[in-house]
Amino acid sequence: MDPQVQQAQLAAILGADPAPFETLISHLMSSSNEQRSQAELLFNLCKQTDPNSLFLKLGHLLQLSPHIEARAMSAILLRKQLTQDDSLIWNRLSPATQSSLKSILLTCVQQEETNTIMKKLCDTISELASSVLPDDGWPELLPFMFQCVSSNSPKLQESAFLIFAQLSQYIGDILFPHIKHLHGVFLQCLTTSVSSNVRIAALSAVINFIQSLTSSDRDRFQDLLPAMMTTLTEALNGGQESTAQEALELLIELAGTEPRFLRRQLVEVVGSMLQIAEADTLEEGTRHLAIEFVITLAEAREKAPGMMRKLPQFISRLFGILLKMLLDIEDEHAWHTAENEDEDAGESSNYNVGQECLDRLAIALGGNTIVPVASEQLPAYLAAPEWQKRHAALISLAQIAEGCSKVMIKNLEQVVSMVLNSFQDPHPRVRWAAINAIGQLATDLGPDLQVQYHQRVLPALATAMDDFHNPRVQAHAASAVLNFSENCTPDILTPYLDGIVSKLLVLLQNGKQMVQEGALTALASVADSSQEHFQKYYDAVMPYLKAILVNANDKANRMLRAKAMECISLVGMAVGKEKFRDDAKQVMEVLMTLQGSQMETDDPTTSYMLQAWARLCKCLGQDFLPYMSVVMPPLLQSAQLKPDVVITSADSDNEIDESDDESMETITLGDKRIGIKTSVLEEKATACNMLCCYADELKEGFYPWIDQVVAPTLVPLLKFYFHEEVRKAAVSAMPELLRSAKLAIEKGFAQGRNESYIKQLSDYIVPALVEALHKEPDTEICASMLDALNECIQVSGPLLDENQVKSIVDEIKHVITASSSRKTERAERAKAEDFDAEEGELLKEENEQEEEVFDQIGEILGTLIKTFKASFLPFFDELSSYLMPMWGKDKTAEERRTAICIFDDLAEQCREAAVKYYDTYLPFLLEACNDESPDVRQAAVYGLGVCAEYGGSAIKPLVGEALSRLNAVIRHPNALQPENVMAYDNAVSALGKICQFHRDRVDSTQLIPAWLSCLPIKGDLIEAKVVHELLCLMVERSDMELLGPNNQYVPKIVSVFAEILCAGKDLATEQTINRIVNLLRQLQQTLPPATFASTWASLQPQQQLAIQSVLTS
Repeated sequence: MDPQVQQAQLAAILGADPAPFETLISHLMSSSNEQRSQAELLFNLCKQTDPNSLFLKLGHLLQLSPHIEARAMSAILLRKQLTQDDSLIWNRLSPATQSSLKSILLTCVQQEETNTIMKKLCDTISELASSVLPDDGWPELLPFMFQCVSSNSPKLQESAFLIFAQLSQYIGDILFPHIKHLHGVFLQCLTTSVSSNVRIAALSAVINFIQSLTSSDRDRFQDLLPAMMTTLTEALNGGQESTAQEALELLIELAGTEPRFLRRQLVEVVGSMLQIAEADTLEEGTRHLAIEFVITLAEAREKAPGMMRKLPQFISRLFGILLKMLLDIEDEHAWHTAENEDEDAGESSNYNVGQECLDRLAIALGGNTIVPVASEQLPAYLAAPEWQKRHAALISLAQIAEGCSKVMIKNLEQVVSMVLNSFQDPHPRVRWAAINAIGQLATDLGPDLQVQYHQRVLPALATAMDDFHNPRVQAHAASAVLNFSENCTPDILTPYLDGIVSKLLVLLQNGKQMVQEGALTALASVADSSQEHFQKYYDAVMPYLKAILVNANDKANRMLRAKAMECISLVGMAVGKEKFRDDAKQVMEVLMTLQGSQMETDDPTTSYMLQAWARLCKCLGQDFLPYMSVVMPPLLQSAQLKPDVVITSADSDNEIDESDDESMETITLGDKRIGIKTSVLEEKATACNMLCCYADELKEGFYPWIDQVVAPTLVPLLKFYFHEEVRKAAVSAMPELLRSAKLAIEKGFAQGRNESYIKQLSDYIVPALVEALHKEPDTEICASMLDALNECIQVSGPLLDENQVKSIVDEIKHVITASSSRKTERAERAKAEDFDAEEGELLKEENEQEEEVFDQIGEILGTLIKTFKASFLPFFDELSSYLMPMWGKDKTAEERRTAICIFDDLAEQCREAAVKYYDTYLPFLLEACNDESPDVRQAAVYGLGVCAEYGGSAIKPLVGEALSRLNAVIRHPNALQPENVMAYDNAVSALGKICQFHRDRVDSTQLIPAWLSCLPIKGDLIEAKVVHELLCLMVERSDMELLGPNNQYVPKIVSVFAEILCAGKDLATEQTINRIVNLLRQLQQTLPPATFASTWASLQPQQQLAIQSVLTS
C-alpha cells in the first residue's frame, strides 16, 4: 500500500470522527480473511505509531458504543493487548493515558448492563491489576472493589467477586491486611444475597482466596463452609441446576487443592454430596459432579493422606451408588448380532461414569478399604434375577482389581470361583462380563492367578470359545486367553496348547470378523508366551495366517490383515529363524508391496506394519539387512510425525471439540488447554521404539542410518513432553546408536570414518541427555536417563572433555538435591493427622522409585571413576558434600549401599591416589560391615578387601578392627542363608586379601586355616574366581601356614580343588583350573603314599571321579 494513503488512513482512524475507528474494529471481527488481515495490519501500525491515542479510543468505544459486539471486542482487545502482549505495551503508555484507562475501566463496570461483556471487563481488570498492583500501580482498585461489594447492586457485587477470584492468587498478600473485613463480606453475601450469580461469584472468590492463604490463616475461614454448601443446596432446592453445577465445579477445585480445609466438616460435606448423587430427580450431570467431588477427595493423597478412609460408612454408600449406575444398560440387538466392533452397545453415560469411578476409587483407597465393601454388596447382585445386576457385579470386580490387587491375591479362591460360576450364566452379556473379569484379573492379579488356577481358568475359556450363538462371547474368550498368556510361563501353558490352538484355528475360519480378529490376537500371544513349544503347531497355523494376509485386502478387513501381520511376526519370533525362514521371504514380499501402496491416514496397517518389520528383524538378525532400505524411510516419517495439537486458553468458552474424534486427549498446562490427537502420538511412540529395536538387533549393521536417526529424529524427542513413551524410546536408543557407530568403526564398516566420528556423535548425544535429564518431570524416566547416560559413558567415556564431565557432575548434584526434596515432601505427608498404614505402603512404593535413581547415580559415578581414574578425583571432591549424607543411618539401605559402592570403586580404581580418603570413609565402611541389610554388608566387606589390597600402610592400623568385623559376618549363624551368602563370600575374599597383603599384622597360623575352612565359596561367582586363584598361588608357593604342620591341611585343600572341578567353569577361570590340575598331579607325586591314600578316602565319590578323570587324562 502507498505510504501516503496509509498515513491518511491512520490519521482518519485516530482522528476526532469516531466512525473510521469503529469500522476498523468491525473489520477485525470480519469473517473475510482479507478484510481481517488488512484491519490487523492497520491496528498494529496504530499501536506502533501512537499507542496512547489507540488505547484511549478503545477505552471510549468500550464506554460509549451502543453496539454490543463493538464493546465486547474492545474489552477483549484491551485485555490481550495490554496484558498478553510480549512487549508489554502498558509500560509504553503515558501516565495520563494509563490513568484515563484505569478510570474508564472502573466506570464501565458501574454502567455496563450486558452480562457477557461484564465478565470480559472483569477479566481485563483482573489481568491488568495482577501486573500493576504489586507495585502499587492502581491504588483506587481495592477501595472501589470493597465499595462494590458493600453496595446493594447485585451486578456490582458479582463483578467485584469475579475480580477478587482472579486476583487472589497474585495479590493474596495485598489483600491480607483486609482478611477480617473480607471474611465478613464473604459471609454476608453467601448467606444473605438473593442473587444466585452473586453467591456463585462469592463462592469462587472465597475458594480462590482460601487457596492463596497459609494453613493457619485458612482456618479462619473454616466457618464459611456451611454457607458455601448452602449456596449449592439452595440452588438445587430452587431448581437452578446450572448454578448448582457451577458451585459443584468450584467445590471440586477446592477438594483437589485444599482437601484438609474440608476435614473438620467432612461428614456433613460428603453426606450432602452423596445425597445429591442419590437423588433420582436431579440431572445426571449434577449427580456426576457430586460423585466427582467425593472421588477427588479420595484421590487427594498428597494433600490429605488417609482422610477419606476414616469414613467407611460413606465409602460403602458411594460404592452402592456406583454399582447402581452400572445397571443403566440396555440389551441392544446390535450387541448380539456382533456385526461391528462396538463393544459398548447399550451402555449409557451413567454406566461409563460408574465404571471409571470404581476404578479410580479402588486405586485411591486400596484393597483393605474396598474389598470388604465389595464382599458385602456383590453377593446380592450376583444372586439377583435381573441380568443387569449380575453383569454389574462382574464389571465392578474387573474395575476394582487394579487398586485392590494385593488384597484380592490373598483371597484368590473366593474371587476366581465367583467369576467362573458366572461362565454358566443364562444371559450372554453376563457371560461376556465374566470373561471380561477373568481377562482383567489375569492382568492385575498375575502371575499368581495363572500359577494357582490355570487348571480351572483355561478349560473354562476354551469352552466359552464354543459359544457359536454368541460371537461376541467367543471373541472375548479369545481376548482373555491373550490376557492370561501375557503373564504366563511356557511350562504352565504348554499342556493346554493342543486344545487352545485347535479351537483358535476353528475361530479363524469363522464368518464374523470380530471373532477372527480375537483369534489372531490370542494365537499371537500364545505363540509369544510358549516360544519354541509352538513349533509343533507352526505347519498347521501358518498357511491360515498367510491366506488372511494375502486375501484380506478390502477396507472392511484392514484390521484383520493388520492383526494377521502381528500374529505372523510373533509366531516367527517364537519358532525361530530356521523354521520361519522360507515363509519369512514370502511375508516380507507382501509387506513390501503394502509399504509401497498409498494408505489412508486412519489405516491401522501402518502401525502394525512398523512393529511386524521390527519383529522380523529380531527373528532374522543380520539376514534382515537387505530390507532396511524399504523399512527405514516410512519408519523415520512416523518417528518425525508432528503432534496434532490444538491450543486454546484454559478459560476460553470454545471447548476443544472432542466429540468427533475419540482419540483427542486434553491436558491443561498453566493457562493453556492443549488438545492432542493420541493416535498420532501412539504411532510416533511405536516408531521410536522400533528404531531402538533395529539399532539393538543389527548393531554395526544399523550404521548407515545413524545420521538420519540421531539428529533430526530422536535427540529432539528427549524433551517431547506430550508423550512419555516417545521420551522413553528416545532415551533408550541413545547408547544403542553410539554402540552401533563404535562397532561399525572397529569392524571397518564405516569407510573413511574414524574415532572422531564417535566423538562427534557423543558430543551431540551426551549434552542433550544431560539437558533433558535436568528438565525431566517423571522420576522413572529420570532413572532411565541416568542409565542411558551411564551406558553412553561406557561407550565413549574417554572421548568426553572436561566441561562435559563437569556438566554431568553438576547434573548429578541436581538429581540428588531434587530427590532429597521429594523425599522431604513425602516425609511431611506422613505427619498428616489421617496418615495410615495403607498410605505408608504407597509412600514406600514412591520412595522405591527414588532408590532406582540413587542406584543409577552409583553406576554412573562408578563408570566415570573407572574411565578417568585419579583425574576424576577433583570432581569427586566437589560431590562429596552431596554423597556424604547418603551414608547416614536415617537413609535407606539402597542409598547407603550406593554410597559404599562409590567409595569401593574409588579405592579400587584410584589405588594410592584414593588413600587420602580412607580417614573419612573407613570408619563408615567398618560400621557398615554389620548393617542389617545384607546388600550393604556385601558392599562394605568388599570395600575392606579392596582397601586391604591397595591401601598399603594406611590400612595397617585398622587390620585388627577389620578382622573382627569380617569375623562377625563369617561366623554369623545364618551366614549361608541365600540372602546372606553374597556378603559371606565377599567377607571370605577380604579375609584372603588380608592374609595375602598384611600377614605381618595377623596371627597367620590361626587365620589362614580359618580362611581355608570357608572354601570353596559358591555364591558370588566373580569373587569365587579371585579367591580360588589366590588359593592356587599359595599352594604353588608351598605356603607352610596353608599346608599346615605335617601337611595336615592338604586333604582339605584337595577336597576344595575337587569341588571347584565338579562345578565346571563356574568357580574358577580356565587358567586356574589348569593350575589346579597341575597341582593335583604334583601332590600325587610328592606326597607320601599313605598321606595321599587317606586324603583320597576323605573325598566324596563324585569328587574322586572328578579328580580321577583329570589325573588320567
